[in-house]
Amino acid sequence: MPEQNIKIPKRILSALLSSMAAGVVPRVGAPYIAIGRSAEVTSLCRDLETISDGGSATRFIIGKYGSGKSFLIQLMRGYAVEHGYVTADADLSPERRLCSSGGGGIATYRELIKNLAVKSSPDGGALPQLLSKWLSDESLKAEESGIPSGSPEFEKALARSVYKTVRSIETGVGAFDFSKVVTEYFSAVRALDDERQALCLKWLRGEFGTKTEAKAALGVTGIINDDNWYDYVKILAAFSRRIGYGGLVVFIDECVNLYKIPNRVSRENNYEKILSIFNDTLQGKAEGLCVVFAGTPQFLEDRRRGLFGYEALRSRLNDTMFGDGGETQPLFGPIIRLKRLSDDELLALMARVTNLFRQGYGDVDVTPEEMRDFLYFMLSRAGADSMITPREIIRSYLTALGIMLSDKSKRLPDIYASVMPKEERVFVPDPDAIEF
Repeated sequence: MPEQNIKIPKRILSALLSSMAAGVVPRVGAPYIAIGRSAEVTSLCRDLETISDGGSATRFIIGKYGSGKSFLIQLMRGYAVEHGYVTADADLSPERRLCSSGGGGIATYRELIKNLAVKSSPDGGALPQLLSKWLSDESLKAEESGIPSGSPEFEKALARSVYKTVRSIETGVGAFDFSKVVTEYFSAVRALDDERQALCLKWLRGEFGTKTEAKAALGVTGIINDDNWYDYVKILAAFSRRIGYGGLVVFIDECVNLYKIPNRVSRENNYEKILSIFNDTLQGKAEGLCVVFAGTPQFLEDRRRGLFGYEALRSRLNDTMFGDGGETQPLFGPIIRLKRLSDDELLALMARVTNLFRQGYGDVDVTPEEMRDFLYFMLSRAGADSMITPREIIRSYLTALGIMLSDKSKRLPDIYASVMPKEERVFVPDPDAIEF
């Protein structure tokens, strides 16, 4: 992890501080504030190795609001992009679902494609860059074979190489149409036809509304829609491996929105889609694809509306007789339950946030002892020892630092002592319990 004396680019620093102060997970700079979760990160990194070998995986990250699910997703997204994988992420919402007859499924697909990221375009919108890099690599291979660039033989060799790649993925639902559109995109690039390139990208982004429109524009008989969008995610994963990437990692956050669907049939249709994804990846039917779902314990464990209320998923995801669902849960299984950060880890996180605040806004006079006492204060409220989250602690701490910055006469103990006097606290830990 970055040391305290490492200077962070101002753009990333500003995004980090603003996001943390608002309780929002930053899309950039996550490694600068990453504390703990080493076992979880190691386990997810093994999944990356699996898909780079042509395998597939599905994981469920389960934790309370503010426990670090979204942060872990952004941390892994940045790691995957940096190490040569293609990533896509989307937050589910009432408008974005896994299965829907009203456009919810295709809305999720479009969000995934919008956030598609590769190393050369880590912030999303990487579909054109992904295709351009592939065509550039194919051109380089043709040149290295000794064929003069620009000659008719060069164009034929390049076309053969492109067609060989797309033919290798022409299996499964929609693969032929996908291959035809990608081939058409190659032809449009060679002909410098920007309008045709835009039509191909429009199709790949799932923006054609009818098959008639797509056939008139590109000559294909199918479109990406609510019913088949996941099939095209699988095709994109296989294609990404063919063109030199490690595979496709899909992150789907805020799965609690599926739990909140009031209609039982609609809710179970979405759970059926999760079951389909789970079976495909665990049975090796989705080459180079890793899907990571993130949700709350209610989304997973509720026997009436959660995943455990769907018998086929409960039988696959429920703990065995040797699992207790707690800290001893093995991390090679499909479920990763996020436990609370230890007091030492929380204190280290506060120290790192203090350093970021000083770089971004100016010096504040906070001693390690005062940071420890502030953590004690946050833990002293009823139920805080088990219920408090890093989000709550960091938001409160940044607010206190902001008050100190605007009023130099205030010390950290002055701020929190006025909120709750020491005699009203239910938990006063041993001063030597946390090490610096």
